[in-house]
Amino acid sequence: MLVYPSGLDLSTSALRLVRRELAAHRRRIGTRWRRLTCARQALLALAHLRCGHTFTQLAAGFGVGLATAHRYVSEVVEVLAVLAPSLHDAMTVAATKAFVILDGTLLPIDRIAADRPFYSGKHKMHGMNVQVITDPFGKVIWASPALPGAVHDIKAARSHGVIDALTAADVPCWADKAYQGPDGTVRVPYRGRRDKLSVGQQAVNRSHAKIRALDEQAMATLKSWRLLRKLRCSTNRITDIVRAVLVLQLVTSA
Repeated sequence: MLVYPSGLDLSTSALRLVRRELAAHRRRIGTRWRRLTCARQALLALAHLRCGHTFTQLAAGFGVGLATAHRYVSEVVEVLAVLAPSLHDAMTVAATKAFVILDGTLLPIDRIAADRPFYSGKHKMHGMNVQVITDPFGKVIWASPALPGAVHDIKAARSHGVIDALTAADVPCWADKAYQGPDGTVRVPYRGRRDKLSVGQQAVNRSHAKIRALDEQAMATLKSWRLLRKLRCSTNRITDIVRAVLVLQLVTSA
């Protein structure tokens, strides 16, 4: 395989974070020698998460074996995942904001038609449902564990305890029509055809849509990590991958 130098559109703060956490991890487990230094292993993992490079490409580019590349990336993901903010942490941050935005996103996965639990009828594809909370400026505050794509947004939000947490923290939250019906502080637009709504209801829906548009920006930023555009790993690993990406995104946007 031919290899060539490439670049990552990331700040050095992400590399420093991963290198520091890896060094601490190696000291904890008593690692004496590795084929790659902490900095090189960090760079390898960032190339996988940011650019979606396969393990075959990473192994060739960094001069390691295929199994070693897989192990190095998995180790970085596990180290970063534990640093991700919990829902309680997110509510602490959300309480300082005027409001937050709640939305769900589907992360595509490579599954076949027989895997019905992972098939989203809304998006017409297989994937994993992840709930995301953003602040008024479109910055991601929290991302939920991944659930099969067949789970609807409102069910996912309730199962994660998001609705109850927002209500307990008394944080106003804007969400789309998929969250119709919840009690508490979650606000959704009026349902029905536009010509059937009153002038006041139409005005409320337009204002609501302008606010939620910031969430689309946050989702696009999250999926700038190209690995999330098509996940080809075990569904059991996706939650940790999302958490690792969130940690890196919070560092780069700080």
